[in-house]
Amino acid sequence: MSFATSDIMDSGATESASSAVSWGPIIAGAFAAATLTVILMLVGSGFGLTMVSPWSGASASATTFVVSAAVWLIVVQWLSAGLGGYLTGRLRTKWVGVHDNEVYFRDTAHGFLAWALATLLVAGVLGSALSAAIGAGVQAASNVASGAAAGASTAAATAAGGTTGNDLGYFVDTLFRPTDPGTVASAGQNDAGAAAQATRILVAGAARGEVSADDKAYLVKLVASRTGISQDDAAKRVDTLIAGLDDAKNKAKAAAESARKASATFAMVGALSMVVGAFIASVAGALGGRQRDEDEALFVRD
Repeated sequence: MSFATSDIMDSGATESASSAVSWGPIIAGAFAAATLTVILMLVGSGFGLTMVSPWSGASASATTFVVSAAVWLIVVQWLSAGLGGYLTGRLRTKWVGVHDNEVYFRDTAHGFLAWALATLLVAGVLGSALSAAIGAGVQAASNVASGAAAGASTAAATAAGGTTGNDLGYFVDTLFRPTDPGTVASAGQNDAGAAAQATRILVAGAARGEVSADDKAYLVKLVASRTGISQDDAAKRVDTLIAGLDDAKNKAKAAAESARKASATFAMVGALSMVVGAFIASVAGALGGRQRDEDEALFVRD
């Protein structure tokens, strides 16, 4: 029993009083990694904007945009984490009287800590500024991908508020167009009241999911009485309009679903890229520390 106690006392006496964590190199590596991350993310935002066009159909597909963003995130993590981890390993002081395995572990841990601190810096201190710069490219891509369909789906809501010149107003106008554009409409024909009624019917139908048979029949009569066309032609106009609105609604749902899937994929790839960055920073820290010790040994030998 006395022998074991003596061993414990001896081991405690040889324990180093200094911490195994060198925060100076960790902070330096973290700042270097964070700075490179900001630069690369700004470059990536510029590349993202080049993939987006204000003209319909001229932008890259959503799949291409998400894949490109995923690849770029991994590249950013690879470069910034590698730089931060390597600098952390090279800048730390030599540990004297420490086993090689312990040195390897400490360098690996230092690289990981540098990556973690850099991630917190980018997400916390630089998050708002970086989001403002990168958000322009992401928002532009989102608007190009779903702007038209979303606009069609919200036309009914804006029309309900009495807004003029919106998409739904255009569709309603097509209902009351005279067969002969050169014919001057008589007083009371194509008046605002009929258009307002048609708009309210379509808005209510959109809220319910379909236009009821009674509302549809009334709408047909309203169109026929205001335009002078037959009931059959008026019914065709109404059917065409309802089909167009349903198609716009379906496109809006498809665009929303695509945006949801793209966001989920982007989040998963972002998490994967961070795991890759942590691994690379740890390996780079061990590599930098080993190279630092080897270079110092060569210098002392020479």
